[in-house]
Amino acid sequence: MSNLTATAVANANIAFIKYWGNRDAALRLPSNGSISMNLGGLQTRTTVYFDSSLTADTLTLNGQRATGPALERVSAFLDHFRHRAGVQTHARVESENNFPMGAGIASSASAFAALALAAASALDLNLSESQLSRLARLGSGSACRSVPGGFVEWHMGDSEAGSFAETIAPPSHWPLVDVIAVVQEHHKEVGSFQGQQLAHTSPFQQARVESAEERLQICRAAIQQRDFDALARVVELDSNMLHAVMCTSTPPLLYWQPISLQLMKEVIHLREQGLPVCYTLDAGPNVHILCEPSAVSSLRERLVQIPGILTILTAHPGGPARLVKST
Repeated sequence: MSNLTATAVANANIAFIKYWGNRDAALRLPSNGSISMNLGGLQTRTTVYFDSSLTADTLTLNGQRATGPALERVSAFLDHFRHRAGVQTHARVESENNFPMGAGIASSASAFAALALAAASALDLNLSESQLSRLARLGSGSACRSVPGGFVEWHMGDSEAGSFAETIAPPSHWPLVDVIAVVQEHHKEVGSFQGQQLAHTSPFQQARVESAEERLQICRAAIQQRDFDALARVVELDSNMLHAVMCTSTPPLLYWQPISLQLMKEVIHLREQGLPVCYTLDAGPNVHILCEPSAVSSLRERLVQIPGILTILTAHPGGPARLVKST
């Protein structure tokens, strides 16, 4: 093999029912299932070149050469694909995001979903969507949810083979909008991978995990029925439970900033006034505000009046990871 290449694009996703904590950290087998929505337009574009002239893997992120843990993580991930293809060829990986990395907008999800598809295509591996989702999971748990399109459920699974994500409703099913109030653009001090390993130290994690199936059922039904009120209740509850676990871990993870709390209270206030909005936060301070299309204009008008918001991103339900022609 001399030089094989492919380019793929994958969307970030926002979890309605959160993934936090693993039964098996190495295989990223989650402690509970999760449900998310792909964020159309917020994406990672990744090109992989397998080149027999290379003596080691290289990684470029947003135009900057990456070394250390980031490169090691990518190399270990590529080993899964090399093993399947029966090759040892090193690769050059070039990846770009069009949204802030490491700030709670699922940059690792889109990154490893795109990398999985590009690597599989470059090595001519004929993988099903579920197989690709399983492999993406090994790079970043939430990446398995960025492989399928639309509204996605990641099955906890009884085994490694059963832990993958699939579409439960296509993007066209419900035109929800995720309006993201970005209050921090730099990398968080403790990444999700490190934070996940602390989940078991919280006295609330067991209760969160044991009650997850009920929230999954409520969320699944709310999506199927396009019931925004039901979705709002369960999404905000699940987000609050996630952060309760984080802030009671040892050491505690305090991702919320004062403006995060201000925005959460503002969303509740707007909903009490009749606007169909709800909040959810991943492992970071940025606030995802889910809403019906009719609410976007009024919501943005309110958000631009609040000091401390750096930028406002808007995303609609997005499609699956896809191959594109490299340029």
